[in-house]
Amino acid sequence: MSQTVGDFIIERLHAWGVRRIYGYPGDGINGVFGALNRAQQEAGKHSRHGEKDGQPVEPIEFVQVRHEEMAAFMACAHAKFTGELGVCTATSGPGASHLITGLYDARMDHMPVLAIAGQQARAALGGHYQQELDLVSMFKDVAGAFVEQASVPAQVRHLVDRSVRTALAERKVTAIILPNDLQELPYEAPGRKHGTLHSGVGYSAPRLMPYPDDLQKAADVLNAGKKVAILVGAGALNATDEVIAIADKLGAGVAKALLGKAVLPDDLPWVTGSIGLLGTKPSYDMMAECDTLLMIGSGFPYAEFLPKEGAARGVQIDIKADMLSLRYPMEVNLVGDSAETLRALLPLLEEKKDHAWRKRIERWTADWWKTLEKRAHEPGKDAVNPQRSIWELSKRIPSNAIVASDSGSVANWYARDLQVQRGMMCSLSGGLASMGAAVPYAIAAKFAYPDRPVIALVGDGAMQMNNMAELITVAKYWQGWKDPRWICMVLNNQDLNQVTWEQRAMEGDPKFEASQNIPSVAYHKFAELIGLKGIYVDDGEQMALAWDEALAADCPVVIEVKADPNIAPLPPHITLAQAKAFASTLLKGDPDEGNVIVETAKQVLGAVLPGHHDS
Repeated sequence: MSQTVGDFIIERLHAWGVRRIYGYPGDGINGVFGALNRAQQEAGKHSRHGEKDGQPVEPIEFVQVRHEEMAAFMACAHAKFTGELGVCTATSGPGASHLITGLYDARMDHMPVLAIAGQQARAALGGHYQQELDLVSMFKDVAGAFVEQASVPAQVRHLVDRSVRTALAERKVTAIILPNDLQELPYEAPGRKHGTLHSGVGYSAPRLMPYPDDLQKAADVLNAGKKVAILVGAGALNATDEVIAIADKLGAGVAKALLGKAVLPDDLPWVTGSIGLLGTKPSYDMMAECDTLLMIGSGFPYAEFLPKEGAARGVQIDIKADMLSLRYPMEVNLVGDSAETLRALLPLLEEKKDHAWRKRIERWTADWWKTLEKRAHEPGKDAVNPQRSIWELSKRIPSNAIVASDSGSVANWYARDLQVQRGMMCSLSGGLASMGAAVPYAIAAKFAYPDRPVIALVGDGAMQMNNMAELITVAKYWQGWKDPRWICMVLNNQDLNQVTWEQRAMEGDPKFEASQNIPSVAYHKFAELIGLKGIYVDDGEQMALAWDEALAADCPVVIEVKADPNIAPLPPHITLAQAKAFASTLLKGDPDEGNVIVETAKQVLGAVLPGHHDS
């Protein structure tokens, strides 16, 4: 049998180093799936002999998801956790359109992802055929760096090569659209004639460094500062040692954007934790009082949590020039790889002799951890304080764990209460802040690192939206994982909690029960129904035992926590406007005011009164 276009595409992706594709089948992409099947069968023949052409046989693995959106989230997570290209695939029409949300997650967080979508037969295009969508136009925004529809067999070689190279080099989403009849045609190499392209495989990231003069300008600004604050994001994840060395020399404290949570371990006393609405008080105070800001690999969006414009001098390092001086007007902007740039910058910096600023930050941070511990151990009303669930995890989480958080109120407790150790990985949907990413992220993490424990932290809203079905994916594949520990903790509070609190604190509206209340589901029993282990917790004093049991289990676990919805995910700084807005909910009558008002009103209103300190 001659090689088909589908066969060539799979072979070419393999040559580029792709070893896993997430997706869902359909007739629009059958030719590629047939090629995947043939490649696996061929690899199986050679694996019995150990090698082919002197190399171990390792075919591309296909992971079948429950929904195409989850496939795109998994491709994004694969890129985040491995640094490799993430690949997802779907059929024509609705299969392709379902990919969009997960692809936007990758685009917003600058992840290299390739989407391969099927299309109806070429002769039918333009005829309002079933499942015929204008996929080039549909993908044009999310995959604007490169999206093309193949027309002839000789074209697919350069489409694969250019889509992969563009995704890797520009850290963007790309897409290839394949009409279903084209996939089954015999592959033809491009001829040696006018109008053909002869592309090749291979990409190595360059060494990206600023010029020495620009590094000296940055050093001059940082050396002049007396109170230096550092903010790190995902772009600094591979620069842990360099960030520590720079911070120590400058006597600086370091705050972490959500995507940069794993840059530094939280046992360093000058690491102030997360920043922003989900951030910490020491991060807020450090930014408010610093005279110099060094931002490394972060696109943190909220200006109100950075120094006031003009109050601090700024230096920023980012691999993408379009992210420089975008959040704060920086005096020196350096385009470069974080680790490389920091290593070159370090010898130019003068060691700070006055340690008063660093010691102040350490006192703030130590006090904050005490505050969080006290908050976490406050009892919920006939339910578990959700902060306690993360606090107890922090005390026993393995140092090689990978953690994925969903969006919503669970992200608050993840951001503040989860203490990261060196060697851990963690992530969430950052720029897009999409619900429903935690379980697919955790699944992708487990496929990438089957020997590491993986934990997903999810709210019941996201669980009901789309994560519950993906537990079936876990049930399908988990027995092939070297370490079976895959844990999903669900906070069941029967409330779309983050939005409920946003309504109260930002709009001054009481909880709108019609939009916010969601049904209770026995998530732990669903887990048991599909062959996983289920644990139910409705008492905070049992939370530690639940984590111990889950971390010792010999199969994946779902921990269902009956969580108190009236534990407020308060921002680190409460403005007078927010306090007034919340107070107005009392006058309008909040349906939960019997539970929520007393303690929360004390914190919200007290935070803006003179002499108040949260302890």
